[in-house]
Amino acid sequence: MRTLYPSIEPYRQHSLAVDALHTLHIEECGNPQGQPVVFLHGGPGAGVSPVHRRFFDPARYRIVLIDQRGCGRSTPFGELRDNTTAHLVADIEKVRAHLGIERWLVFGGSWGSTLALAYAQAHPQRATGVIVRGVYLGRAEENRWFAEADGGARWIFPERWARYEAFIPEDERGDMIAAYWKRLDSPDLSVRIAAAQAWLGWEDNAATLLHDVNAVSDEDPQQTLAKARIEAHYFRHNAFLEHGQLLRNIDRIRHLPGMIVQGRYDIICPARSAWELAQAWPEARLEMVLSGHSATEAATTDALIRATDAALGSHAG
Repeated sequence: MRTLYPSIEPYRQHSLAVDALHTLHIEECGNPQGQPVVFLHGGPGAGVSPVHRRFFDPARYRIVLIDQRGCGRSTPFGELRDNTTAHLVADIEKVRAHLGIERWLVFGGSWGSTLALAYAQAHPQRATGVIVRGVYLGRAEENRWFAEADGGARWIFPERWARYEAFIPEDERGDMIAAYWKRLDSPDLSVRIAAAQAWLGWEDNAATLLHDVNAVSDEDPQQTLAKARIEAHYFRHNAFLEHGQLLRNIDRIRHLPGMIVQGRYDIICPARSAWELAQAWPEARLEMVLSGHSATEAATTDALIRATDAALGSHAG
């Protein structure tokens, strides 16, 4: 079974002003002469971490990692103004042009899968292929599955759901995303932070197949707040996409090599979305693995490493 490549450090880091408000942090790792790949992180709001560099052979890939608007080391941190999927897609293209890259492999998991598909469909001539993991298509029913009382995830992790639900008064539980947003946007900082910790307490520790249902995050509260606000901002707008847009527009990337890696027991982004993507895009290969949502679970890592190795040297016509 394949495992992550060894830890590496960036050979170059950039700050790129993409408009008057937002400046993105960019890392380049691996081989400057290697095959370009762009890594699109999840969340929305999560930012890049060192482990993300390790899904690619550093001797053969030029690895580009971008902190999306408001995330990680991009500034302003946590900013929601001018922060939509269309803005992020345009940013990826600006980064490509800034780095002088003609075409690159597009790689993303969870929210990164949404963004990978949206970018590749907007700029198919700039992609050599697409690898997605833990597929999320930005639809209201996917948000309901995980975040709402009429969804399914609460039946799988009732212990965590009970804590997530308890934060919201009973008369507001018919729309949990709206109820949480009201508190995440409160003028009271203590209310905002408490809401963020409850919101991400439900999600973050549900990412792996095996986990401690009582685990509590020790992340800095301001980091938690920024992540939760960005994520809820995107969820309440259904990822700023038309319903079914990424499936309807699949013809734009049908010619590109595609790989879909999906945890069979992913509770955050359940397997139906990956299956529907594969039904719309039968030219892509779907590999269901015995894991949950996290990219670092053994079976998922194995499939992703095999996919990035296989993509080396491949080019779409």
